[in-house]
Amino acid sequence: MTSEVSLLRLRVSTESDPNALSQVIQRFQNLNIVPRRLSAEFGSNDVLHIQVDVCGVPEGQLALITRKIQEVPTTLRAYWHRVI
Repeated sequence: MTSEVSLLRLRVSTESDPNALSQVIQRFQNLNIVPRRLSAEFGSNDVLHIQVDVCGVPEGQLALITRKIQEVPTTLRAYWHRVI
């Protein structure tokens, strides 16, 4: 029997805030989840784009993390999707 593990990707766009990256990663740290990959890049108009890839995390749990991130006032957009 083969067990499939999905790669899920969280994408977040925030206002330029020194705490934005730590606020996103803290959601995973609180749940003892180590992301497979994390990247952050400033785009135009001082928008910070954050991408977090995780494996072995239930979709419902990532949806909850996403909702919590959306509650942060400096968050412009946050969503997740399945990569594999």
